[in-house]
Amino acid sequence: MTDSVDDKFYDRADAIIHLANEQNHDIARGKVSASLMYATARFNAWVSATGFQSGADMRETKQKTIDFFVEQYRVVLEENLDDYIRGFDGYMKKVN
Repeated sequence: MTDSVDDKFYDRADAIIHLANEQNHDIARGKVSASLMYATARFNAWVSATGFQSGADMRETKQKTIDFFVEQYRVVLEENLDDYIRGFDGYMKKVN
């Protein structure tokens, strides 16, 4: 996924993370995370739907679409977990 990023990719991601961090002041991290995952799933369902002419057409490739998005999420989650593992002390001293 990171091979195909454009100039504003990280700016968009940072803007969403900033919003999540603001929400985190008022509610638990897990709830913010759940909202972000729901929003991502909802947006990706819409993005997928824009490529079809009908719900029936969309249904035919539903599993393939799910597999694609789950694999993409796995890739970026692994990248970010590895980053936090490497930089744990620096990242987490800001939180603790």
